[in-house]
This record gives sequence, structure tokens and C-alpha cells, in this order.
Amino acid sequence: MASMLVDNIGELVTNDPAVGDGSRLGVLRDAAVVLESGQVAWVGHRTEAPGADARVDAAGAAVLPGFVDSHAHLVFAGERAAEFAARMEGREYAAGGISTTVAATRQASDDELAANLARLVTEMARQGTTTVEVKSGYGLTVADESRSLAVAARLTSETTYLGAHVVPPEYADDPEGYVDLVTGAMLEAAAPYAKWVDVFCERGAFDAEQARTVLQAGLTVGLQARIHANQLGHGPGIGVACEVGAASADHCTFATAGDLDNLAQAGVVATLLPGVEFSTRSPYPDARAMLAAGVTVALATDCNPGSCYSSSMPLCIALAVREMRMSPAEALWSATAGGAVALRRDDVGRLAVGASADFSVLAAPSYVHLAYRPGVPLVAAVYRGGRQIL
Repeated sequence: MASMLVDNIGELVTNDPAVGDGSRLGVLRDAAVVLESGQVAWVGHRTEAPGADARVDAAGAAVLPGFVDSHAHLVFAGERAAEFAARMEGREYAAGGISTTVAATRQASDDELAANLARLVTEMARQGTTTVEVKSGYGLTVADESRSLAVAARLTSETTYLGAHVVPPEYADDPEGYVDLVTGAMLEAAAPYAKWVDVFCERGAFDAEQARTVLQAGLTVGLQARIHANQLGHGPGIGVACEVGAASADHCTFATAGDLDNLAQAGVVATLLPGVEFSTRSPYPDARAMLAAGVTVALATDCNPGSCYSSSMPLCIALAVREMRMSPAEALWSATAGGAVALRRDDVGRLAVGASADFSVLAAPSYVHLAYRPGVPLVAAVYRGGRQIL
């Protein structure tokens, strides 16, 4: 397969500490990268670059690994703009909530769900995201959860079964019966299309025992675990994540020092979703305490039609820096390599020999501009597997 030299890179972020300045980001200046067969074949100073079949001139711009969005709810129909407006105005909105999206999703055809998913994935790619995890969770029937995951599997290998998102209205008086469905017939139908199993472990959704039951059932059939935990208040979700060996505990807004120690010791990633706090005017998680405790932190969008209808990883980076006091370097690592760790991937989120050639070229001289210039479309070009997609 033809090779390609990406030359004249002003600032290259590799996420390889053995390269460049020795930092966690592995920043190399006046750099070049050679791509071959969809992978990174060489990284170094441009004056030492080997020849290649084709050349791309980065014109002194910054180049960084593609963003890895490890938490997104993209298989749905409809939207909830009126609910958002009411929330911003401090008004109650009885017609809102997840049940609204569940009803619209159940009524939508597979083609309609696929078209909306493709639109959102394309929107993400335009902002530098090259790997995305996609959850079900808006069908909540055997047929609708299965078809949601089948649709998602067309566009990503990172598919997550979230039948335990909420208890649907038809099971309001029988939540244990719904857990039986989630861990029985629904799991059997969904598992062929899923890599992960997830559960929303919060008061009003699923308690610790139910969450443990759901995750263990998924693990039994070969799925890997992740969990929504400690978003709305302090609860048992982080503990369940550590107990079952989940890859990631997501949200972690209300976490004690003990919770953070448990995450660090268990090697469970804390995936922070600052777009949710921004969109709901809620308290942000304490990223500085997590980092100080040795917790691996990832950033993701949580793109969904209710609590955060944003597909922008650059926005998440800007919020992490401005509102959660992460440094620009910490935020970028968490949005790339951190997301890869949350998905247990070592082939994405970095630009090292053998990794997938997924990267963005910025219309800026440094990655710092992602936080320095929030809201500005700085992604000039995007490559996935060595092929330009933007």
C-alpha cells in the first residue's frame, strides 16, 4: 500500500513520553510522520524523515491524535429543545425526560435511526473525533435495544448495551421484572451487536444490587463493563465499578476521597463529561482531586438529546480547562489517550509506530488553542486509518 509523509508539522502531539520533550504528551516540534497501510510507520524530526509515495504539507500547524469519545448516546430519534429552554429559564417541563426520547426512538425506523447516527458521527468527525463509543438505551424493549445496537455496529466497533438506562413506563410497578428482562431475553438479543454492558446506577434508576446484577450478566456472556456512577449525588456506583472490574466509571461528579482511592487502586478510569454540567448548570466534578489521587481521567461528550446535545470534544477540552482546572495538556491527554484507556484500546489515542493513523491537523500552531480559543472551529483536516475524511 502507498505510503504518505505528513511533513512540516510545527507541533506534533504523540502521547508517547519516549518521544520529543519527554512529557506525557510526547510533543515533538518541526516533526514529520510517515503513514503506511493505515498505521503510523515512522515518527521523528522532519529533517530525518524517510521518503514516501506521497507528501502532505502541514504548513507548520499542530497535529494531534484523533479524539476518542468514550461516552455517547447517539442512537435516538427526536430532540428536546423545549425541555432545554425550560431548564435554562428555571421552568418545570412535565413533557420532558428520557421517556420522551424512548417514545420517539421506538416509533422511528431503522433507516431513520441510522441517518441520525450517521449525521452525528459525521458532526463529531468534523471536530476531530475519530473513535466513538455508542450506547443503546432509548429503546428499552428486546426488539428496540437489539436494533439500536445493530444500527450502531454499522459505524463503530465500540457499541454498548444500555438496556438498564431507566425503567420504562410499562415496568414502573415492576422494576425487578425489568431487571430480569435486561439480564435475560434483552441481553440475549443485544449481545451479538455489543462489546460493552452499562447501567445507570443512581437513585431513581438502578440501585447497587440491580447494577451489579446487570453488569455480571453482561460479563457472563463476554461483554465488558462500564457504568454511569455518582452523577446526581453520592452513591454506590463507583464501588460497583471497582468491584466488577469495569473499564470506566462515568460522571463521578460526587466522589469522596475514598472513592478516588478505590478508582486508582482498581485501575478504573473516571470518564468526566463536562458538557453535561455546562448544559444543566450543575456542579463540575473535581478533576484536580482525581488527578492528585492517581486516577486515570478521560474526557467525553455524553452527546445525547437531553442533558448534553453537543458532539464537540474541543468544547469538552475548553470546559475541562476553564471549569475543572485541568491544564491544557491534561485535558488533551484525557480526550485522546484517556479515552483510549477507557475503551481498553492501545491502537488509538496516540501517534506512535504501529498505532492507527488517526489524527487531526489544526488551523493553529499549538494544541493549547483548543482551550485558548473556545468555540472557534480549529480542526482543519482529519485522517482516520491514514485516509483523509475531512
